[in-house]
Amino acid sequence: MEMQTDILNAFPGLFVAEGRIGPLTIEVGSSRIKARADEINGWVQERYTLDGVRDEPLFRAYRDFFWSVGVDPTKTRPASEALVRRVLAGKPLPTINCAVDAYNLASIRSGIPLAAFDADLLNGDLTMRFAVEGEEFLGIGMKKPVILQKNQVILVDENDIIAIYPYRDSDTTKITLTTEMIHLVACGVPGIDKAQVLEAYDLAARYLEEYASGMK
Repeated sequence: MEMQTDILNAFPGLFVAEGRIGPLTIEVGSSRIKARADEINGWVQERYTLDGVRDEPLFRAYRDFFWSVGVDPTKTRPASEALVRRVLAGKPLPTINCAVDAYNLASIRSGIPLAAFDADLLNGDLTMRFAVEGEEFLGIGMKKPVILQKNQVILVDENDIIAIYPYRDSDTTKITLTTEMIHLVACGVPGIDKAQVLEAYDLAARYLEEYASGMK
């Protein structure tokens, strides 16, 4: 992934890990993933408390990054923190399909937000840049596009905006039951070691291959 110079200057140490994973066979739900989810839910209950999550150094780094790009992390939480909070609050995790569910579990376990795109719907290589004031973006779950501000960090392919980094992926390149190849991105921010980002990517890749490979 190319990072434009102004991004690197603004956020020294920012690092991502990315790659293609597949071919996959994606289904709705998977009884095989439930045992892993139960294991990770138990680990979360032992590792964190609901009152203490916001002060965890890992999540604090993402919160600080959110503030720096104009996003209020008390209203729009980093994805990994939001998932951990769901577990701690006793709420069920979202179940989308076996691929999304698998990398969500990897995000919970690693604490690193993950982005995933249908690789066959991407056009060319990815670039990280600042948004241009007034650009529009339609993310997963949005009813209408949002207007971007110039300090927001985005991921683009050669044609379109595919994510607001590191918390909202595009609706047009989302993972569906017809997806066969996934372009996975483990999203680092300043203050997060490269090793942690790489470990999160490896864990997500392993979970995807284990639970979305079509093997019974």
